Amino acid sequence: MPASKQFAAVTGAGSGIGRSAALALANAGFAVALIGRRAEPLLETKEAIGLAGGEAHVFQANVADAASVEHAFSQIAEAFGRLDVLFNNAGRNAGAVPLEVYEVDFWNDVVATNLTGVFLCARAAYRLMKAQSPQGGRIINNGSISAHSPRPHTIAYTATKHAVTGITKSIALDGRAFNIACSQIDIGNAATSLTERMNRGVLQADGSMAPEARMDVTHVANAVVHMASLPLEANVLNMTIMATTMPFVGRG
Repeated sequence: MPASKQFAAVTGAGSGIGRSAALALANAGFAVALIGRRAEPLLETKEAIGLAGGEAHVFQANVADAASVEHAFSQIAEAFGRLDVLFNNAGRNAGAVPLEVYEVDFWNDVVATNLTGVFLCARAAYRLMKAQSPQGGRIINNGSISAHSPRPHTIAYTATKHAVTGITKSIALDGRAFNIACSQIDIGNAATSLTERMNRGVLQADGSMAPEARMDVTHVANAVVHMASLPLEANVLNMTIMATTMPFVGRG
């Protein structure tokens, strides 16, 4: 491979935002490591990248499991030799559940994927980026507009996304000495299977049900590529990309 080749890893690469971002990164010239729990959708993403002339490799892993994450990233290091970008994207939705009936097991499941999983993948990527030569790289965490403002009855999801902001800022600070930049992209209503319900109507802050605008997920993917392609002397610490007319800015 040419010396200028860059290498990116995308978690949750089997569908939605992860698949779209992996395709866009490959189209931008990155060799992409596709990480996720299920092999079949990852292989579908790999096939789509290959048909477009890009390079991708599948690394099956459960982001909430420390040993699984470490194994995947050791395989990535062996296959690529280095890692320039991690799009720390994997997460789960949690639906609307009133606090008084919230189950501890449900809370723990959301935290395991949306918070512990982000930490585990960031830690693994950070270790690679610190040890490699030339040193450095970029970690892009998928936050959410829920990192800033909650939807009704979403305490676990909202808490984990607020916590991702803390992870991002901590890595951005700690990574300075090793040329590791860290960013966060906060996404509002990208058109994926997870947001199809918004066409029918979702719970609003005033208790009403209303449909919400969505945007093409390609816009998110292009934003990730922009963040990933910056030289390490520059960093988009936080970006919010959202459907323009969704009811995020304003009072409920």
